[in-house]
Amino acid sequence: MKAFHYLIALLGVLAVSSGAAQDLELGEQIAQQGTTSGAAPCMSCHGEQGAGMEAGNFPRLAGLNGQYLAKQLRDYQNGTRNDPVMVGVASALNDEEIEAVAAYYAAQEAFLPPAQVDAEQAERGRILAQEGNWSSYTPPCASCHGPEGIGVGEAFPAIAGQPVGYTIEQFAAWRSGERQNDPQGMMEAVAKRLTDEEIAAVAAYYVNLGRSENGGE
Repeated sequence: MKAFHYLIALLGVLAVSSGAAQDLELGEQIAQQGTTSGAAPCMSCHGEQGAGMEAGNFPRLAGLNGQYLAKQLRDYQNGTRNDPVMVGVASALNDEEIEAVAAYYAAQEAFLPPAQVDAEQAERGRILAQEGNWSSYTPPCASCHGPEGIGVGEAFPAIAGQPVGYTIEQFAAWRSGERQNDPQGMMEAVAKRLTDEEIAAVAAYYVNLGRSENGGE
Protein backbone atom coordinates (compact mmCIF):
# COMPACT_ATOMS: atom_id res chain seq x y z
CA MET A 1 0.00 0.00 0.00
CA LYS A 2 2.84 2.39 0.84
CA ALA A 3 4.43 1.67 -2.51
CA PHE A 4 1.14 2.44 -4.23
CA HIS A 5 0.82 5.79 -2.42
CA TYR A 6 4.43 6.61 -3.30
CA LEU A 7 3.74 5.86 -6.97
CA ILE A 8 0.66 8.10 -6.96
CA ALA A 9 2.64 10.91 -5.35
CA LEU A 10 5.47 10.48 -7.84
CA LEU A 11 3.06 10.58 -10.76
CA GLY A 12 1.58 13.77 -9.33
CA VAL A 13 5.01 15.42 -9.14
CA LEU A 14 5.81 14.34 -12.69
CA ALA A 15 2.47 15.73 -13.91
CA VAL A 16 3.13 19.08 -12.25
CA SER A 17 6.66 19.19 -13.67
CA SER A 18 5.36 18.34 -17.12
CA GLY A 19 2.70 21.03 -16.84
CA ALA A 20 5.27 23.62 -15.77
CA ALA A 21 7.49 22.70 -18.70
CA GLN A 22 4.57 23.03 -21.09
CA ASP A 23 3.73 26.44 -19.62
CA LEU A 24 7.31 27.64 -20.16
CA GLU A 25 7.24 26.30 -23.70
CA LEU A 26 4.02 28.17 -24.42
CA GLY A 27 5.43 31.28 -22.76
CA GLU A 28 8.55 31.12 -24.90
CA GLN A 29 6.43 30.71 -28.01
CA ILE A 30 4.41 33.82 -27.15
CA ALA A 31 7.57 35.78 -26.30
CA GLN A 32 9.31 34.81 -29.54
CA GLN A 33 6.44 34.45 -32.01
CA GLY A 34 3.32 36.06 -30.56
CA THR A 35 -0.09 34.41 -30.88
CA THR A 36 -2.53 33.62 -33.67
CA SER A 37 -5.09 35.81 -31.90
CA GLY A 38 -3.04 38.91 -32.64
CA ALA A 39 -0.60 39.39 -29.76
CA ALA A 40 2.74 40.56 -31.13
CA PRO A 41 5.95 38.79 -30.01
CA CYS A 42 7.13 40.30 -26.72
CA MET A 43 10.72 40.28 -27.97
CA SER A 44 9.90 42.84 -30.66
CA CYS A 45 9.81 45.52 -27.95
CA HIS A 46 11.42 43.97 -24.89
CA GLY A 47 14.40 42.37 -26.61
CA GLU A 48 15.37 38.78 -27.27
CA GLN A 49 16.32 38.17 -23.64
CA GLY A 50 13.52 40.25 -22.19
CA ALA A 51 16.13 42.75 -21.02
CA GLY A 52 14.18 45.78 -22.23
CA MET A 53 15.35 48.51 -24.57
CA GLU A 54 16.29 52.05 -23.63
CA ALA A 55 15.14 53.27 -27.03
CA GLY A 56 11.38 53.41 -26.68
CA ASN A 57 11.45 53.04 -22.87
CA PHE A 58 10.63 49.33 -23.03
CA PRO A 59 11.10 47.73 -19.58
CA ARG A 60 13.05 44.67 -18.55
CA LEU A 61 10.77 41.66 -18.04
CA ALA A 62 13.38 38.97 -17.42
CA GLY A 63 13.58 37.94 -13.79
CA LEU A 64 10.52 39.85 -12.62
CA ASN A 65 8.07 38.09 -10.31
CA GLY A 66 5.65 35.97 -12.38
CA GLN A 67 2.57 36.94 -10.37
CA TYR A 68 3.49 40.61 -10.73
CA LEU A 69 3.85 40.23 -14.51
CA ALA A 70 0.53 38.39 -14.79
CA LYS A 71 -1.20 41.12 -12.78
CA GLN A 72 0.19 43.83 -15.05
CA LEU A 73 -1.15 42.07 -18.13
CA ARG A 74 -4.58 41.72 -16.54
CA ASP A 75 -4.48 45.35 -15.47
CA TYR A 76 -3.89 46.31 -19.10
CA GLN A 77 -6.88 44.18 -20.03
CA ASN A 78 -9.24 45.75 -17.51
CA GLY A 79 -8.04 49.32 -17.98
CA THR A 80 -6.40 49.72 -14.57
CA ARG A 81 -3.12 50.35 -16.37
CA ASN A 82 -2.95 52.11 -19.71
CA ASP A 83 -0.56 51.91 -22.65
CA PRO A 84 -1.78 51.83 -26.27
CA VAL A 85 0.56 49.03 -27.32
CA MET A 86 0.29 46.88 -24.20
CA VAL A 87 -3.50 47.14 -24.01
CA GLY A 88 -3.67 45.63 -27.48
CA VAL A 89 -1.19 42.87 -26.68
CA ALA A 90 -2.77 41.96 -23.34
CA SER A 91 -6.29 41.96 -24.78
CA ALA A 92 -5.22 39.30 -27.29
CA LEU A 93 -4.05 36.92 -24.53
CA ASN A 94 -6.21 34.45 -22.62
CA ASP A 95 -5.62 33.50 -18.97
CA GLU A 96 -3.49 30.46 -19.83
CA GLU A 97 -1.29 32.53 -22.13
CA ILE A 98 -0.89 35.28 -19.53
CA GLU A 99 0.24 32.80 -16.89
CA ALA A 100 2.57 31.08 -19.36
CA VAL A 101 4.36 34.17 -20.64
CA ALA A 102 4.63 35.58 -17.11
CA ALA A 103 6.19 32.32 -15.87
CA TYR A 104 8.55 32.26 -18.85
CA TYR A 105 9.93 35.74 -18.19
CA ALA A 106 10.14 35.13 -14.45
CA ALA A 107 12.49 32.22 -15.20
CA GLN A 108 14.78 34.24 -17.48
CA GLU A 109 17.98 36.14 -16.75
CA ALA A 110 19.08 39.17 -18.71
CA PHE A 111 22.72 40.20 -18.77
CA LEU A 112 23.56 43.72 -19.89
CA PRO A 113 26.62 45.96 -19.76
CA PRO A 114 26.41 49.17 -17.73
CA ALA A 115 24.46 52.12 -19.07
CA GLN A 116 26.17 55.47 -19.40
CA VAL A 117 24.99 57.74 -16.58
CA ASP A 118 26.34 60.71 -14.67
CA ALA A 119 28.20 59.42 -11.61
CA GLU A 120 27.19 62.31 -9.33
CA GLN A 121 23.57 61.98 -10.36
CA ALA A 122 23.63 58.22 -9.72
CA GLU A 123 25.13 58.84 -6.27
CA ARG A 124 22.29 61.22 -5.41
CA GLY A 125 19.94 58.49 -6.55
CA ARG A 126 21.68 55.96 -4.32
CA ILE A 127 21.15 58.14 -1.28
CA LEU A 128 17.45 58.56 -2.10
CA ALA A 129 17.08 54.85 -2.79
CA GLN A 130 18.78 53.74 0.42
CA GLU A 131 17.94 56.59 2.82
CA GLY A 132 14.98 58.44 1.35
CA ASN A 133 14.38 62.16 1.85
CA TRP A 134 12.68 62.65 5.17
CA SER A 135 12.42 66.42 4.73
CA SER A 136 9.77 65.66 2.10
CA TYR A 137 8.48 62.53 3.90
CA THR A 138 9.84 60.31 1.14
CA PRO A 139 10.78 56.79 2.30
CA PRO A 140 13.75 54.95 0.76
CA CYS A 141 12.95 52.86 -2.31
CA ALA A 142 14.77 49.96 -0.65
CA SER A 143 12.15 49.72 2.08
CA CYS A 144 9.72 48.19 -0.44
CA HIS A 145 11.83 47.04 -3.39
CA GLY A 146 14.70 45.52 -1.41
CA PRO A 147 18.24 46.81 -0.76
CA GLU A 148 19.45 45.93 -4.27
CA GLY A 149 16.20 46.72 -6.04
CA ILE A 150 15.50 43.05 -6.77
CA GLY A 151 11.86 43.28 -5.69
CA VAL A 152 9.84 41.78 -2.87
CA GLY A 153 7.04 39.37 -3.77
CA GLU A 154 4.34 40.15 -6.29
CA ALA A 155 3.47 43.64 -5.01
CA PHE A 156 6.92 45.27 -5.22
CA PRO A 157 8.68 44.53 -8.53
CA ALA A 158 12.37 44.46 -9.28
CA ILE A 159 13.50 47.90 -10.40
CA ALA A 160 17.22 47.19 -10.73
CA GLY A 161 18.39 47.22 -14.33
CA GLN A 162 15.31 48.99 -15.69
CA PRO A 163 16.01 51.50 -18.47
CA VAL A 164 16.31 55.09 -17.25
CA GLY A 165 13.59 56.35 -19.58
CA TYR A 166 11.13 53.69 -18.47
CA THR A 167 11.64 54.45 -14.77
CA ILE A 168 11.16 58.17 -15.35
CA GLU A 169 8.09 57.50 -17.49
CA GLN A 170 6.47 55.39 -14.76
CA PHE A 171 7.12 58.00 -12.08
CA ALA A 172 5.38 60.53 -14.33
CA ALA A 173 2.43 58.16 -14.75
CA TRP A 174 2.15 57.62 -10.97
CA ARG A 175 2.44 61.36 -10.32
CA SER A 176 -0.29 62.30 -12.81
CA GLY A 177 -2.63 59.54 -11.68
CA GLU A 178 -2.51 57.88 -15.10
CA ARG A 179 -1.21 54.74 -13.42
CA GLN A 180 -3.08 53.61 -10.30
CA ASN A 181 -2.50 49.88 -9.93
CA ASP A 182 -0.17 49.90 -6.93
CA PRO A 183 -1.00 48.75 -3.38
CA GLN A 184 -2.81 51.49 -1.44
CA GLY A 185 -1.63 54.27 -3.74
CA MET A 186 1.90 54.18 -2.32
CA MET A 187 3.73 54.92 -5.57
CA GLU A 188 1.46 57.83 -6.44
CA ALA A 189 2.19 59.36 -3.04
CA VAL A 190 5.94 58.85 -3.39
CA ALA A 191 6.07 60.17 -6.95
CA LYS A 192 4.30 63.38 -5.96
CA ARG A 193 6.91 64.05 -3.25
CA LEU A 194 9.89 63.69 -5.58
CA THR A 195 11.22 66.45 -7.81
CA ASP A 196 12.06 65.79 -11.46
CA GLU A 197 15.76 65.91 -10.53
CA GLU A 198 15.27 63.32 -7.78
CA ILE A 199 13.37 61.00 -10.10
CA ALA A 200 16.11 61.23 -12.72
CA ALA A 201 18.73 60.51 -10.06
CA VAL A 202 16.90 57.42 -8.79
CA ALA A 203 16.54 56.15 -12.36
CA ALA A 204 20.27 56.71 -12.99
CA TYR A 205 21.14 54.74 -9.86
CA TYR A 206 18.91 51.74 -10.46
CA VAL A 207 19.69 51.25 -14.14
CA ASN A 208 23.14 49.83 -13.40
CA LEU A 209 22.35 47.62 -10.43
CA GLY A 210 22.95 44.01 -11.42
CA ARG A 211 24.84 44.93 -14.57
CA SER A 212 28.54 44.34 -15.19
CA GLU A 213 31.24 45.18 -17.72
CA ASN A 214 31.00 41.84 -19.53
CA GLY A 215 27.22 41.84 -19.63
CA GLY A 216 26.99 39.08 -17.01
CA GLU A 217 26.87 38.75 -13.25
